[in-house]
This record gives sequence, structure tokens and C-alpha cells, in this order.
Amino acid sequence: MISAEENRLLTQTDRQTECGELLRRYWQPVALSEELPQGSAPRKVKILGEELVLFRDDQDRIGLIGLHCSHRGTDLSYGRIEDGGLRCLYHGWLYDVCGRVLEQPGEPGGGAHKNEIRHQAYPCREMGGVILTYMGPGGAPLPPNYEFLTVPAEHRTATKIYETCNYLQGNEGNIDPVHLSFLHQCLDEAQIARRRTVPGSNSSDNKLLGEDIAPTMEVEITDFGLRIYTLRSAGRDKRYVRVTNFVMPNVSVFGGSNVGSGYSIHWHVPIDDTSHWKYIFSFSREKPLDEFMRTRSRAELTPDYRLTRTAANRYQQDRESMHTQTFTGMGLNFQAHDAFATESQGAVQDRTAEHLVTSDKAIVAARKLILNGMRDAKGGRDPQHVIRDAGANRLLHLQALSEVIPTNVDFKQHVRERIAEIERSYASKNS
Repeated sequence: MISAEENRLLTQTDRQTECGELLRRYWQPVALSEELPQGSAPRKVKILGEELVLFRDDQDRIGLIGLHCSHRGTDLSYGRIEDGGLRCLYHGWLYDVCGRVLEQPGEPGGGAHKNEIRHQAYPCREMGGVILTYMGPGGAPLPPNYEFLTVPAEHRTATKIYETCNYLQGNEGNIDPVHLSFLHQCLDEAQIARRRTVPGSNSSDNKLLGEDIAPTMEVEITDFGLRIYTLRSAGRDKRYVRVTNFVMPNVSVFGGSNVGSGYSIHWHVPIDDTSHWKYIFSFSREKPLDEFMRTRSRAELTPDYRLTRTAANRYQQDRESMHTQTFTGMGLNFQAHDAFATESQGAVQDRTAEHLVTSDKAIVAARKLILNGMRDAKGGRDPQHVIRDAGANRLLHLQALSEVIPTNVDFKQHVRERIAEIERSYASKNS
């Protein structure tokens, strides 16, 4: 249980709130690349409580600037893309991607004082099928060189889902390994594709997660956040080891049995304090993704990235199917399960009423790291995992693993060796 003040600190994300200022120290997704193709209309967006307009100018440069014109407040998302910028429809003021006023055509000489105006603008970078922005003070840090942002397009997938709850409870669902034995359980193994057999065993992750519902957990602090070890029995003299990660301040890295050559990512970005976008990535470092992997994260999703299963239709729960098909009765789409679990906690979960248990140790540790990061940002220091050194921006030690190993094997040493193997393979391919 935490105090009401700590809950407020962790969940309020507007500018000049402590968590909002922390989140602004990192590059954050503001849109998928597919939402802003070349030649498209400007897009009205909201992120961290700020109303902005995202656009590509006529030279394909991406701009993210304040939504309302600095002249008299007209909505710039209706504007014209022309002449190296975005032109307001009201009086023709022209803005470039840096927020400079290029023209005030209604003024003598094109505007004698236009250079004195600096419209709100944030730098953007396009990587891995997503547009990132930095909304913090001073010089921007390096965009994180995550593998899923740097592999070829055919090796990755990126989408997003709108969720009607605070970003924090969405992200905390990712670092709660026990829920996998319940929320996502499929009762009919015949529905589980054989591609999901866990390395080192003949069983699916669904079967192993269902057989040992009370795992042992350990967490360790890393430079990026937390590495989470979850250990379950996998039969005589064997155990199922899963490694997932909390990445400061609002990213989680995880995988099932298909992560031998990659992993999946959830990146929870506040729209405001009561809603957020959950950006979803998967990738393989070895080969292009097959059709199953490319489409699974878009199941039951509308063209505007809303789930078809919502609180309004009770997530289309079929209680009869709870006897023979799935634990939730909400189909096989894990994203719908997650939305139900986190949205039903309320728009902003009241953590003063919760009763944490031993299996919540990763959640407790992650909250402490976020609170520490707020103190760093408030003190003018770079928080954990803000990257400014290119030599520290490879991030290959950020891995999700899922394997069955003998119980007499040191699981942490095994994980270190697997990570070292991935790093050697990367170095060999890029030498």
C-alpha cells in the first residue's frame, strides 16, 4: 500500500507535475509512422496532457508543434502543408517544424517581428515504424537504440491500442508474472499453436504457466531499470525460467516461448491522466516475421486502434466459454484481457486501497525507481536510463528469455550466458 501523495506523484503527467517532468526526460512515441504517410494531412495529437499537431512538411520533415496558432489560437491541424511548413487557415501564418514563424503574410513586409516568436515545438525522430518525440528541457538525449527500433521493417511489427486508464496501471500489468497463470490461461490446449513450445521442453507456455501458479520471483536493478526472474516448476529436475524487464520509465519487455530470436514490447504513453496509448512491438533479429506474428497484435482492433471488446460491451465476455475455452471468457486476445484487468481498476487506480503480496515485488521496485527518477529530474540530474553516451546505447543486454532448464543450473548464470551469446552473435554479424 502507498500513500495518496505517492499515488498522485506516480500518476499525474501534465507539465509541471513531477511524473510529467520525468516522462519528458525520455523520447516517447507520439504516433505510428503509418498514421502520417508522406503527403498526409496534419494530425491533432495529445500526449502528456498537451494538445499538439503532428505533420510532415513538403520536404518530408516531421514537425510536432502547439495545436493553437500563436496569433489568435486557431487550430493548426486544419492547416495547409506548403512552402516549407504548416500554414494557419485564419491569417496565413506559416510555421516550420522548429516552431519558427516563416511568414506573417497579412503584415507589412511579411511581419517585422515574426522572428521574435517561438511557437511551441518538439524535435521528432522516426525509427522502427514509430515517430518519437522529446518534450523535455535542454538538449535531447540519444534516442534509445532498442533492437526493435533498428531491425529491418520485415523483422518487426508496430501498432498501438487506446486504453481508458492511467498509463501506470497499464504498465504495471506487464511486470506482474503471476497473472499469466490466470488472466491469459487457455483451457483447451488444442487451441495453442505448436509454435509456442517452450525451448527445453515439449510443453507450451500456456501449460507450464497453468501447472505452477505460485512461482518464485527475483528482481535485480540494471542500468535500464529492472530485470525480473520468474521461476516455475517444469516437472522432475526442471524449471521454467522467464526473464522480463521494466525499462524506465514506462516500457516493459517480455516474451513467451517465441522470443529465442527477439521479444515483445509494451510502451505505455499518457494521453492524459485517465487514458493512454499502449504501443506494441514485436521483432526477430534472425528472420522476417511470419503472418501470424505480423497480425496477432492487431486482432479485434478497429482502424483507429480501439479494441472491439470494451467495458461498454463487457469485453464480450461469454461465461459459457469459461468452462472449456478460456479463463476469462473473453476470447484468446491477450490485449483484450489486459485492457479488462487494468481499465476495470478505474481511470486512476486507488493504490491506497490495495494489499500487495510477495509476488508484487517487481511492482514495488518499479515504483521506487520512478520516484527516484522524479527526484533526479527535480534536482537537475539525468534520471536512470537517459542515454547521452553512444557507447552505452547498444542495449543488447536488454533481453527477454523463456526456457526450461535443469534445476541444478544456476539460472542467473544461464541468463548471463544467453545474453553474452546474443551480444557475440551481434558483434559477429556487424564486424
